Amino acid sequence: MTVLIAYFLLISATLAHAQRQIGYISIDCGSSSNLNYGDPDTGINYASDGAYIVTGVNKNISSEYAYPIVPNLPFPLSDLRSFPQANKNCYSLKPAVGIGGLNLIRATFYYGNYDGKDKPPEFDLYVDVNLWSTVKFNNASEIVTKEIITMETSDTIHICLVNKGLGTPFISALELRPLNSSVYGTEFGSNASLVLFQRLDIGETNGTGRYQDDTYDRIWSSYMSTSWDSITTSQDVNNYENGYRVPLEVIMTAARPRNGSEALELKWNATDLSSEFYVFMYFAELEQLGRNQSRKFNVTWNGNPLFGPFVPRHLYTTVVSNSKALVGKEHRISIHKTKDSTLPPILNAVEIYMVKQKDELPTYSADVEAMEEVKSTYQITRNWGGDPCGPRNFSWEGLRCSNNASSPRVISLNLTSSRLRGNIASSISKLSLLEFLDLSHNNLTGPMPKFLEDLKSLKLLNLKGNQLSGVVPTALLERSRDGLLTLSVDNRNLCSSGSCKKKNNIVAPIIGSLACVVFILVVVIIVLKIQRRKKKRDAANAANAKKSGTLALKKSQYNHDEVVEITNNFEKEIGKGGFGAVYHGYMKDGTQVAVKKLSPLSSQGPREFQTEAELLMRIHHRNLASFVGYCDEHENLALIYEYMPNGNLKECLSDKTLHLSWETRLRIAVDAAQGLEYLHHGCKPPIVHRDVKTANILLGENLDAKIADFGLSKVFTTDNNDTQAETAVMGTAGYLDPEYYRSQKLTEKSDVYSFGVVLLELITGQPAIIRSDETIHIIHWVNYKLEEDDITSVVDQRLQDNFDVNSLRKVLEVAMACTACHSEDRATMSYVLAELKQCLGVDFSREQERVPAPGQRLIFHSYGSTPEMSSIYTDSMNMESMTVPLGR
Repeated sequence: MTVLIAYFLLISATLAHAQRQIGYISIDCGSSSNLNYGDPDTGINYASDGAYIVTGVNKNISSEYAYPIVPNLPFPLSDLRSFPQANKNCYSLKPAVGIGGLNLIRATFYYGNYDGKDKPPEFDLYVDVNLWSTVKFNNASEIVTKEIITMETSDTIHICLVNKGLGTPFISALELRPLNSSVYGTEFGSNASLVLFQRLDIGETNGTGRYQDDTYDRIWSSYMSTSWDSITTSQDVNNYENGYRVPLEVIMTAARPRNGSEALELKWNATDLSSEFYVFMYFAELEQLGRNQSRKFNVTWNGNPLFGPFVPRHLYTTVVSNSKALVGKEHRISIHKTKDSTLPPILNAVEIYMVKQKDELPTYSADVEAMEEVKSTYQITRNWGGDPCGPRNFSWEGLRCSNNASSPRVISLNLTSSRLRGNIASSISKLSLLEFLDLSHNNLTGPMPKFLEDLKSLKLLNLKGNQLSGVVPTALLERSRDGLLTLSVDNRNLCSSGSCKKKNNIVAPIIGSLACVVFILVVVIIVLKIQRRKKKRDAANAANAKKSGTLALKKSQYNHDEVVEITNNFEKEIGKGGFGAVYHGYMKDGTQVAVKKLSPLSSQGPREFQTEAELLMRIHHRNLASFVGYCDEHENLALIYEYMPNGNLKECLSDKTLHLSWETRLRIAVDAAQGLEYLHHGCKPPIVHRDVKTANILLGENLDAKIADFGLSKVFTTDNNDTQAETAVMGTAGYLDPEYYRSQKLTEKSDVYSFGVVLLELITGQPAIIRSDETIHIIHWVNYKLEEDDITSVVDQRLQDNFDVNSLRKVLEVAMACTACHSEDRATMSYVLAELKQCLGVDFSREQERVPAPGQRLIFHSYGSTPEMSSIYTDSMNMESMTVPLGR
């Protein structure tokens, strides 16, 4: 019977505790999946964090910082969740009271040397899109607790940890406690939050005051000055008639000055002179005063009256606070008795909060709704947590946002190679300010939706590599023809409205008249015969041209004597490559040119010569080296280009005395990207360069960049219009796509990979293959440096601090997106170009952001690794920069 009674009491107590915890969210971050337990110290029920976040890794603190070596360590702090991968990671909490609810949120951090580095990190903590606080540690054993009181403007609260380059963010525990909506100066409404500065239980006490005594689970720190005396009572104090509900354990103790004529004083200093403070003071008379006794006092701040005279009520709690914010560096709260008071002043408890204005706005609600629907429709598993565009500069992966309007708006959505299936989601139509949309290389099916016409701001639409069918909306075609929209679609299953009608109009005559059928067949037979004869004639001409070693093109052709005259008998050599030496020359009108002469010892031969000459005669773009002419006279083969006075990019980067500013490097990158984008998407059929490298990027008088050397280029004819062909592997060590090397299947993504290496060279000033104590590829070198938290050794030291850190981070992310191990995970040149243009759009005239201090780290999204790369460049070390075929 006794056992049953005890069991009943235990169950009753548990239910009572659970009822008092209604609305509590208590998360043990980093605990095992689906773990739920009651904390033996507090009785609070904790759950694992799997239901609140999808990113991060679970870690345990080091045994030397754990229980029992560290006694009284709170149970939730024995493990944590670490976030090594992305810049922003967010917990999503849904309070019981949604919009308009007032909540206390507490985040706790205990490093405990979990990573073995004995180097606590520093990172930022956000509530939604507004900064809450910076998390810092004095040592590995310090427990850091952050509290904030905030009124919510949505049903979901996002608590985000943001990497600022000073180590990997982590969190040990996260708690939310609903508050009475009438407390803590709710006249602030949703425009500001209150960050806890101090919460003190005045007087001698041994407890923390937190749950179960405090229904809001506030943690009270005991405080007592050596010049004060403590007052206590064993009687109950009424503390529930106001919404603050200070716990009995706290309000039943107080302090008074030992010298009755002196004041009780609290002092603190602010690090930010503009910081605003609010003080909430709790008073309850604990002593039964005699007829001739009185306790009356005034409260001042820095000598200025704050409130009073005030008489505390016997065994009844009263809360007083300042009506206007306290602003300044030094703060001194004094409680001193009035002249007619016989007893000194008292103070039972105090809370000091700092105002945190909500300066940043969340993303426009329709855009948020659209992105959540896209995420749900395609079951996207990227790190898409928190606000899509915030905090500022930390938007979702694949998104770019504009902050010019009253609320941030999504202007770019890149979901290339994201394994999307089904139709194009209608929710995209809600992104009304969208400028760039890249859905290429997925498994999208169905028609091109007409709602794409309604996206009036759209400048780029890339739908290549999908299985879409039907009609391309007319408005999109018209905008593309007018140069207002870059439109990339597959032509196999899509058609314009006119061409579709023509296909349909053929059906009626076939069904309606046998005579028409016969007529059509006759016409087809005649056409086939004509085409067959033409093919034979073309083949014969090609054979004759090949046999004679000459081009079947006479335009811009020069004989050997003319080339000798142009180069003054090959007097001035200005370069050398896989084709042979390059000489400086002058045309008869004085125009400077560069003449590339085929060497008998060259790894390239007449076939590459002919390929380059024929290509240059039909492609024209301001970021491709301009072709002047050629010489094809027996063994004398030469190509004549425009002269680029500043040489090539490789030479400029390797010249340690030459300074290329960050803006100049970005302009070079944009120019080169425009040239490649034209080859991939502007040429019909498309062309893959196959030898993109810094040595093949030439620089003009104003450092304008142009792609050169098309000897290895591959044209994708209509027979292989899927832009993938099996071919002998050609390229340069260090720039060669590992996937192309393994499979011998060439795609435009092979050029993208090589361009990613070029971007890393622009950022670091290092060559593609770095030779020091050991030989290492630049991608491995950059990854190694970032893992060591040393960003200053990644950035070219010649840049010093003259660059925009956000621009650098974006270009670094683009470079890693280009060099993903698998081609399907790489960005397209259209996307790369758009991202680089955005980086170039940064206002370089404004004061540049400071380069992160030594030890800072830039975190970028993981796009894959290249474990096969080492065999490619180490097997080819003797080749230097020569461009030669590589065997499988």
